[in-house]
Parts: sequence; C-alpha cells; structure tokens
Amino acid sequence: MEVVIVPDAKAGGELIAEAMAALVRRKPDALLGVATGSTPLPVYEALAAKVRAGEVDASRARVCQLDEYVGLPAGHPESYRAVVLREVVEPLGLSEASFMGPDGSAEDIVAACEAYDRALAAAGGVDLQLLGIGTDGHIGFNEPCSSLASRTRIKTLTEQTRIDNARFFDDDMDQVPHHVITQGIGTILDARHLVLLATGEGKAEAVAQTVEGPLSALVPASALQLHRHATVVVDEAAASKLKLADYFRHTYANKPAWQGL
Repeated sequence: MEVVIVPDAKAGGELIAEAMAALVRRKPDALLGVATGSTPLPVYEALAAKVRAGEVDASRARVCQLDEYVGLPAGHPESYRAVVLREVVEPLGLSEASFMGPDGSAEDIVAACEAYDRALAAAGGVDLQLLGIGTDGHIGFNEPCSSLASRTRIKTLTEQTRIDNARFFDDDMDQVPHHVITQGIGTILDARHLVLLATGEGKAEAVAQTVEGPLSALVPASALQLHRHATVVVDEAAASKLKLADYFRHTYANKPAWQGL
C-alpha cells in the first residue's frame, strides 16, 4: 500500500483534502465516505476552506457514513448522522439530500444493514473512503477478529469503547448506546480508494501492524493490504514504529508529479 509520512496532523489533513478536491474536480458527483472522531477534522476543515476559497465546487458531491449508533432517537446531537451533518455536510455547503447513512433507529436493524449495502451499490459505490484506526487496529467498528469479508452489520460496543465515548454523553454511561451499525470490512474494501489517516504515538503500533505486519483478523486494518488503491497517511509520531519509514519517505518524495494519492 501507499504510505505517506507528513510532519503533523494539519499537513495530513491538507494532503487528503486536496486528494478529495481533485477527485471532485474530475467527478463532481463523487461519493465521499467519511469517518467521525477527532482525527479526520483537519481534513474536513481544509476541504471546507478550499470550498470557501472557490478552489473546488463541491455542490454536487455526495457523502456517506461509515457507522451509526443503534437506538438513538432521530436528531440526537451525538448520532453520527448529526455529527457528519455538522462537521462535513454543512461546512461544504451540501444539502442533506446528498447524505447517505444507515438507519440506526429502524425496527429491523438487520434489514437496515442490508438496505444500506444495497444503497451504496445503487449509488455507484464509494469513490474515496476516509478511515481512522483504533489502537487495536480496528476500522469502523470492526473490532479484532472481525471477518475480513464482513458486510454492513450490527456490532456490540466493547465496554472500553463505551467508556471512551461517554464524554460525548455528559459522562453518563447509561446514555451511551450498546450497539452500532458499521460498514463491514468487505463493504469498506468495495470503495475505489481507501485513505487511512493516523496521528499520534498512540497509533504507532497499530499502523506498523497494518502496514508491515501479516494480514490478520486480529488487526482488521491490515485488510487494506488486499486493496488495489489504499493510502495510509501518518504523522511522524504515528510512523515511529515503521521499520521502513525512511523508504516510505524517499518513495513519496520522488513520486512523479502526476501521481497523486
């Protein structure tokens, strides 16, 4: 896979935002897969700045969700749909109609998962999927030992994940959902381009296992090794355990000018 080492999170955000902008210039109605959390915020901020500056017209672009809580009422401010609307859709000046996501409040969650997979395929597939990575190597909510062929499905949150997410629910564990809908690893691999962003020393071991370790269900992100166009963007801290870090720096620095992410 392609590994790009950048100085810091801001540089990584700018690099990925330009890749997204270039995609939208080539394909104005591109379907962009987005992730939630703090890691991708520099990407969305940089892309929104390009839109405001008139560097790219994203008005026809579409956005789709990676995962969603199960059981939160419609409009709950901490649903991932609400987060994506706040952090991506509104800053880019998109309409809510451009947004696709699974229905976490559906009565039949299994059917909702299957419907979301069908909707992504009917939309022509995801052109670029942005991913984060957990310290244990998970992507989306595909925890260690998830099937590498899995499709969109319901997953039970680990207790540690619920504890980590309690800060978004006034530190009240009773409010934190127990389940989520997540795109499966197989669904994620259907995207035409996968871009994983990782920053900070805490992600260094997971990045090393993903890039240089064996393909293993114990490290779900290692499935990116199977993809024909996967890019891993890491800052120096997250790259600190890569044995081939110097090689990756040299390779990217000497890429032909026409070859972008």
